Amino acid sequence: MNKKGGVDMDKLSIGFIGTGVMGGSIVKHLLAAGHKVTVYTRSKHKAMPLIEAGANWADTPAQVAKSADVVMTMVGYPSDVEEVYYGDEGIFQSCKEGQIVIDLTTSSPSLAKRIAKDAAEKGMSSLDAPVSGGDIGAQNGTLSIMCGGDEKTFEHMLPLLQVFGKQIVYQGEAGAGQHSKMSNQIAIATNMIGVCEALIYAKRAGLDANKVLQSISSGAAGSWSLSNLSPRMLKGDFEPGFFVKHFLKDMKIALKEAEEMSLPLPGLRLAKEMYEELVNDGYGDKGTQVLFQSYER
Repeated sequence: MNKKGGVDMDKLSIGFIGTGVMGGSIVKHLLAAGHKVTVYTRSKHKAMPLIEAGANWADTPAQVAKSADVVMTMVGYPSDVEEVYYGDEGIFQSCKEGQIVIDLTTSSPSLAKRIAKDAAEKGMSSLDAPVSGGDIGAQNGTLSIMCGGDEKTFEHMLPLLQVFGKQIVYQGEAGAGQHSKMSNQIAIATNMIGVCEALIYAKRAGLDANKVLQSISSGAAGSWSLSNLSPRMLKGDFEPGFFVKHFLKDMKIALKEAEEMSLPLPGLRLAKEMYEELVNDGYGDKGTQVLFQSYER
């Protein structure tokens, strides 16, 4: 019996909605930890490897929520989050008192607050817990998780989050997790420009970009993007660890929140424009490192 922090880790029934690039890896960690997991995603065939690994399948989010102690969601856009929770076949149609919902999607702070309020009115608890670390962090179970919501609920769920996360921080009341993730995305957005410009400069100067990367990634210029995405850029590997279209969505949310604070963010606005151009050119389903192609062209 594996017990941590008051949570009996052997007896949790978990519902997981959204088994994409990152969600699928998280489900694998939950299964490996011995949890009973029921999954739903729009295309069942994408969930087949998880079903074969021991996950149960549900036809709707409402069915996922029926028997789960904890329901986790990790979908694409705030509109998807809203549909999953409030739709005719959504979580709130079959939820029960005492249930806990955890949204791992990067979504809007205002929607996180709305979900928290409505969950509380139903006798439930909720956390907005967006993650960072990309496909690599999800595969390795080392995601950074930024949590907003009731602090006691956070403490109660911490052992479960530790199954797939490494840096897990309680940020404050509902919506605080999403605001923290916006800070994360703002830092990444402008850093990606710097990473691409550093590499293209090295190449144009006639240097071996891999050797330059070896030098600068361990110095003051070091960053997660430089260490993990630059090698992909140099290999021409632009497959998604994190989709361009989802990153663009995050930047738009951050700019909207910043505007409401009367806060100008010119670096973020420039990055948003560059990624919009990539989406318009058909690169929305590529990884964020495809920004390098804008410089190579």
